[in-house]
Amino acid sequence: MMDAPSRNQSHPPCPPWVVQNGWSSDAPAGPLCNPLSDLQQLSLGCEPSQNLSYNHLQASGVYSKSDVAAFSTRSNSHPSMQYVCKVDQSIPDGLSPTIQERNKPPCSLPYNEAAQPMQHYSPPNAYQAVDPSSYSQHTYRSLLNQPPAQHPLPVSFSCVEPQLNHNQHLASDGGNSGSFVGFNDMLTSPSAPIQQQPLWSFAAFSKGSINDFVPTASPLDHNLTPQSPNSESRYGLNPELLPSVVKVMAEDRAEWDGKVFISEHFSRLPPLATTSCVIEDRGNVSPLAIRSITYCVPCDGQTALLSRLPLGALVTPFFNQNECLKPIPLCEHTDCVVGCRWCGASMCPAMGWQDCGQRFYCPFCGKLNEVPWQQYQPTKGAKGVRVDKDKRPELSMGSYETLNSEKGEAAALLLAIDVSASALRGGHLEFVAQQIHTLLTSLVRGGVCREAGDSSSDLRVGLMTYDSRIHLYDLSPDLSRPHMLVIAETEDMQLPVREGLLVSLKDCIESIDSVLQLIPQFGAECSDSSGLSIELPVKAGLAVLQGLKCPGKLLIFHTAALIETGHTNSSSGFFGTNKPKSIFQPSEKAISLAKECIIQGCGVHMFVLSQQDVGGAWPGHIPFLTGGALHTYSYLQGELDRERFSTDLKRIVETETAYKAELRIFVSKDLRVSGCYGLFVPGSNPGHIAMATLNCRTTLAVELTHSKALDETRGAAVQVVLSYTSQTGERRTRVQTLTLRCSRHLQDTFRNYQAETLLTFYCKKMYCAVLERPLQELRKELQTDVTEALASYRKHCCSSSVSAGQLVLPQFLRALPVYVNGLRKSEVLLPGLRSSVHQRLQQRCRVLGLDTRSTVRHFYPLLLPLLPSVDSSSPPDPEGALRCTSSNLDSSGLYLVHAPFTVLLWVGTQVPAGTLVELFNASCFSSLPSGETNLPALENCLSIRVRSLISSLNSDVPYARKLVVVKQGDTCEEALQRHLVEDKSPNGGASYADFLYHLHVNSVRLLL
Repeated sequence: MMDAPSRNQSHPPCPPWVVQNGWSSDAPAGPLCNPLSDLQQLSLGCEPSQNLSYNHLQASGVYSKSDVAAFSTRSNSHPSMQYVCKVDQSIPDGLSPTIQERNKPPCSLPYNEAAQPMQHYSPPNAYQAVDPSSYSQHTYRSLLNQPPAQHPLPVSFSCVEPQLNHNQHLASDGGNSGSFVGFNDMLTSPSAPIQQQPLWSFAAFSKGSINDFVPTASPLDHNLTPQSPNSESRYGLNPELLPSVVKVMAEDRAEWDGKVFISEHFSRLPPLATTSCVIEDRGNVSPLAIRSITYCVPCDGQTALLSRLPLGALVTPFFNQNECLKPIPLCEHTDCVVGCRWCGASMCPAMGWQDCGQRFYCPFCGKLNEVPWQQYQPTKGAKGVRVDKDKRPELSMGSYETLNSEKGEAAALLLAIDVSASALRGGHLEFVAQQIHTLLTSLVRGGVCREAGDSSSDLRVGLMTYDSRIHLYDLSPDLSRPHMLVIAETEDMQLPVREGLLVSLKDCIESIDSVLQLIPQFGAECSDSSGLSIELPVKAGLAVLQGLKCPGKLLIFHTAALIETGHTNSSSGFFGTNKPKSIFQPSEKAISLAKECIIQGCGVHMFVLSQQDVGGAWPGHIPFLTGGALHTYSYLQGELDRERFSTDLKRIVETETAYKAELRIFVSKDLRVSGCYGLFVPGSNPGHIAMATLNCRTTLAVELTHSKALDETRGAAVQVVLSYTSQTGERRTRVQTLTLRCSRHLQDTFRNYQAETLLTFYCKKMYCAVLERPLQELRKELQTDVTEALASYRKHCCSSSVSAGQLVLPQFLRALPVYVNGLRKSEVLLPGLRSSVHQRLQQRCRVLGLDTRSTVRHFYPLLLPLLPSVDSSSPPDPEGALRCTSSNLDSSGLYLVHAPFTVLLWVGTQVPAGTLVELFNASCFSSLPSGETNLPALENCLSIRVRSLISSLNSDVPYARKLVVVKQGDTCEEALQRHLVEDKSPNGGASYADFLYHLHVNSVRLLL
């Protein structure tokens, strides 16, 4: 592990003969059994008297010519997809002969020769299907050093000769058929004079010395400068020369600027998820809906295992169609050609027509289907295309919708307001009632609740209040005033009436208004000193929707202290190593209630309007498991909280939502769905998922494995069928199909991975696994998978021989190390000293609900300079982002940090006084307030442009945010340091440069 534990994490006591890093100071150096050992076990420090050098990637011995690993290569006419860093490898002179004779691999990891390879044990996971044929880690290690058995790659062995090159910059390797980018340094013998000191360097390990590696971030430096220790590498690596996320994104934007991505059968690699691009559907689904992890699937399972990277797809079934060239076509279900009668897959362009159109081949089950005579049309051409292909969306489009004949009840909006003693004392109920009234009035006047003038499609609204009892309101328009119905028996809840509980908004707006005006005047009839149950308002709202047999959204406005009834999981040992997983697990009662909401199509959104106790129950499990969310405020006393509350309330009500969603996933007959990860209650079949509600951001990660070898000519296919109820009660089915190429060559698979997609997949898988597995094990597994993937690419896919000092990365995975490092040191997987339980639970669920673009922004925020040094009058450009490191922060500048849940404005100490006046209306830096604030609306160019930029960024995030001003040197600067992901993090996470260094070192060791 590369991350230091927090102060509260426990460690087993060390024997007296073991040094602080866990290894004996007298133990001989040797090859590692486990190449991914904890960085606390590294001895890579240097004595003050030693000269730093990075010439050998080892500290325990000399690496001679004969020790250089031979790498298998394969001739390829395609452009190279590699990113290579060549590292200077001069050898220090002070090594003893004994050490020089060892010829150890190029790293300094101490190891125990008697140890055996460690296998990861994964307990049963509800999100995964059990695969009895899965390979162990020992099996993978044996496969790594040989090409795939069924389809071996051409292999040639060669030794890398030392090259004298004193240039330390990005250069091109002329020996490669493609473009190698790397760092070229000097490789010398031990006796050769050192003519140039390399930038990347470390000292050799001296026997008997103690060189402890302590990866914790040093005490927070509250004066971030380019020379801040948080941005420096322990090994002297220059972070500016490492692969850059910002550069990768800029290159992709430049490539697709002004272009249209055409999604065709077996389409090529799409633009990155962070690149805005118009997409045209020509028989393959848009990557906005289904984004494959790799767009070239290995033909057999052994090749897939050898890559050490996952197979699967990211599915956003209800995606936003704004970036599509045309909207998804809608057709009647009876008018569409019937799909496969064997497996249930819907008709799509992936079906193969035979016998002049009388039969079609289903790629999802491999069987032939007869076409009903009513839907028969002949085929034409050698490919057997039906003559009516262009007239039928199911034959020509990757995405289409069908409208079922059955129609259910329209979705409703149910409001539940806490009127307990705590809520009445808080003084915020009047504001809540006013905001609800304003929103409902705007819906009536704006016609949002009506569709095409059809009165049957009016939004139905219900209202209830609660303390320890439930108060329902009969809002029938026939009554002169609303009637309150009190339910005191809440265990076995029975509705006294059903009529009038949900009424069309246009008919009950006045009745609701009269009740809202009276709510702040209620008297406290019951004491809530012991708190209220989380399940109470959910059970009441669910009973109303069940009684009227309709789906809907349940909005709960809660204030009192929360308690959780029934069995709960203990939080003891959360920061220890015994059972950290229990904190993330919801109670059995919460899961049971969430399942009832899923059946009914009830999405719960909870607004917690008070500061809950740290030790209290967390109310977010049921909302997030039903497609809703949890929003927290502090009694709505401040103007910022009130603005955020109003924005969140309006966004929830107006967001287009699918209710009672049922998701079925079909894959090629030689593949199977082995796991599905996201915010839902997992069932027995990972390919069949039920959800109460979902919106345009809801994204699931689907993992695939081979059951047999794929046919390279047929390719692979993935189909996602979403059946849902619309706001108006229509039952619709959305069919989305993706076809992918297959290849027998491992290099083709690596070329078609994207780092952003892998990050999102890893994030969802790891954040779901925290329910069952220890955090340390997950961090280690994540590092292991990436290291072994780099080793596999280095051995089997390099198109020219490379030395051990060269960092080799696939072109589209250049940003993967920084993404993985950001995921490993996130607050969910690596808690910090100031991380509360509720904050981590909230962050986990929020991140699991993000789409790919927002997930990338969460783990690598946007760092924007607001005062360009060349022309301070030019507007801030979101595309002119900087790398997330403190070395890019200039004390004379202003910088905006944009993440899905955070927006920070960093102000340097040397910002001109005129700029402070224009933006903050503050005369000097000392008078500038820090913390949560709103920028004053000033009539000058800088103020208008910055406020416009922040408003534009806020419109693209799922939650309303408060602007936080961070002054250089202020105590709240730690909030900024958590978002500078390339630096050491406050919770002990390693910097990007150090993590990349160890990924490279350990990947090289695997091949020796």
